[in-house]
Amino acid sequence: MRELNIAVAQFAPHDGDKVKNLSILESLVVEAKKRGAEVVSFHEMCITAYTFTQDLSRADLAELAEHVPSGPSIERLRYLAGQYDLCILAGLIEKDGDRFYNTYVCVDKEGVKAKFRKLHPFISKHLSPGNEYVVFNLNGWKCGILICYDNNVIENVRATTLLGAELIFAPHVTGCTPSAMPGRGFVDDALWKNRASNPAALHREFNGPKGRGWLMRWLPARAYDNGVYYAFSNPIGYDGDHLKNGNAMILDPYGEVVAEASTLGNEVVVAKITEDKLKLAGGFRYRNARRPELYGSILSAKHDPELKPIWMKK
Repeated sequence: MRELNIAVAQFAPHDGDKVKNLSILESLVVEAKKRGAEVVSFHEMCITAYTFTQDLSRADLAELAEHVPSGPSIERLRYLAGQYDLCILAGLIEKDGDRFYNTYVCVDKEGVKAKFRKLHPFISKHLSPGNEYVVFNLNGWKCGILICYDNNVIENVRATTLLGAELIFAPHVTGCTPSAMPGRGFVDDALWKNRASNPAALHREFNGPKGRGWLMRWLPARAYDNGVYYAFSNPIGYDGDHLKNGNAMILDPYGEVVAEASTLGNEVVVAKITEDKLKLAGGFRYRNARRPELYGSILSAKHDPELKPIWMKK
């Protein structure tokens, strides 16, 4: 039976400081390797940080962006993958010609195994959307990648699964922002500053409807409905001026959480995934029961997408 030891990580990124972020990433790679991981996944744009880029000019963004696979950050990831003998998934800003992308890569000691460009970018008007799904082989497993908002459009998850994905990496920078949903919103900075003396208060906020409570409304459903494993990563602490709740986790095809970060700091968690659950899960049966002749034309009907989240509508 196929098995794979996977890790997901959370850490507090430093805005625009790629050297510092890669140093933190390396420390978590070391920890993941010690705990038996064969692959470790980090959050969206973890190499550069994310939220602060909403205020960057095109020239500023160009300074942060790199070519893939020839850029220095990819070379550093390749080195780390070889040094510690595991695959690393991480996010950065890619430049290709006169375009920039929110890009996520899977790197081993040989180089880039897979590259995915976010389909629904909104943090910066200078970022272009990707236009293809990606499914790749990783240690005998078929894997897909969907970045943050891409996972909220359920057609993306189903399409990636139908292309053969058994495990979907879902790097995020999410949670603790305003929404039309009751209970959502920013988390008070005072709770973060007092986290050492009163961690329980911050845990309540992070685990409530602003953070984990919101994740649990939809993240298990993506895994369950499609019968796939999910590797969710997210920063902990400040990304730009947004406080994020972390809760990096691995979910199985039943929608059950099998490993989850629970601290208020940098952390990595590891779980062994096994192929038996893929066909035992309800999502496997649901996919086989589909009747696309009923809804194919409905799902493909053109419409004008509305993407910008409430917290950006100032």
